[in-house]
Amino acid sequence: MSPASDPNARSLVQAGFSSDPPVSNPVALRAYRLARLRAELRARDYAGLLVTDPINIRYATGTSNMQVWALHNAVRYAFVPTEGPVVLFDFHGGLHLSAGIETVAEVRPALSWFYFIAGAQAPERAALWAREIADLLRAEGGGNRRLAVDKCEPLGVDALRREGVEIRDGQEVCERARAIKSPDEVIAMRRSVAVAEEGMAKMQAVLTPGMTENELWSHLHQVNIARGGEWIETRLLASGRRSNPWFQECSDKPIAAGELVSFDTDLIGPDGLCADISRSFLCGQVTATVEQKRLYGLAREQIEANIALLRPGLRFAELAERSWRLPETCRPNRYSVIAHGVGLCDEYPHCGYVEDNDRGGGYDGVFSAGMTICMESYIGEEGGDEGVKLEEQLLITETGVERLSRFPYEEVLMPSRWL
Repeated sequence: MSPASDPNARSLVQAGFSSDPPVSNPVALRAYRLARLRAELRARDYAGLLVTDPINIRYATGTSNMQVWALHNAVRYAFVPTEGPVVLFDFHGGLHLSAGIETVAEVRPALSWFYFIAGAQAPERAALWAREIADLLRAEGGGNRRLAVDKCEPLGVDALRREGVEIRDGQEVCERARAIKSPDEVIAMRRSVAVAEEGMAKMQAVLTPGMTENELWSHLHQVNIARGGEWIETRLLASGRRSNPWFQECSDKPIAAGELVSFDTDLIGPDGLCADISRSFLCGQVTATVEQKRLYGLAREQIEANIALLRPGLRFAELAERSWRLPETCRPNRYSVIAHGVGLCDEYPHCGYVEDNDRGGGYDGVFSAGMTICMESYIGEEGGDEGVKLEEQLLITETGVERLSRFPYEEVLMPSRWL
């Protein structure tokens, strides 16, 4: 029974969201993304971009094929010239998958050279692969040999350099392009958020003492797949004492009445857009403890205070410096980031806590209209019993911030000041 038809569940209509928002215009979305990439390439005077990461291939071409498998098997790649036709190289038997995709001018069989596929022939295959890429660069680059590359093993890097290719950072190009969303991307993201929130509503409805963390987590997956979603990037759900410190993934532990259940969706939904929302539930028909309410109230306070700071033109360093200060007893267990970008996955920017910046926890930059941002909170005392995880997904507009996530907070856990 779905949450919407279950009289004991909070329906999606009551919660204020729908799983069926308008579908975005895929042709306009693909054109926008390709133009964004090419603008970044022109700004750096690069002749083109070679992408192997499935996330970046999808952004550049609008195509996908066995996304999770291709994350660790480099069986697909695409050559995106700054000026000229895009060539997609696809896995064996998959050349037909891009039929009708207007951003792809040509599809060729991929020449895979990683060890699983090539074995001892990897060096020879890498040389052939590099020669084909270099030929495309010569044909479209007008003498410019600078090629942005997102991910490539050392064997491929060496082979490209032997062909005279000047390798530049392609991940920077892709992350900066992906940072600003088009209206069509926002529509697609709303759809993923709605799917995630439907799954969260089902989790809330079925949560009963005695079920395991894995059983509860499975309901989010089921709704995502049934609604056309793709995968979930982590297994971040923990109950009771396993919720502090954070980052323990779900297990076969039974959830007891009165325990907090904290989770992070990390959901890749329809059209490949990420819905990254966190909540904490209370298991069973019980009264929350004073301590549970205190932790929940602190997490809510952190989320709301930091969202109030967010606006176009705000610098990442300003957010870090002005952000809500964690209680001393919660700082050792602080989350890894205050806020981060979200799109096809977690992406640029990454805004860390001030105390982590010297260790690579953050960097400076500017929040801009069109960015979609997740604001994070984890509140758990050092040595404490439980922890609360909250996270909201937001769109920065020309005038401020719009909340894309709208899943209700847990009233039984909120202190009176939030009711």
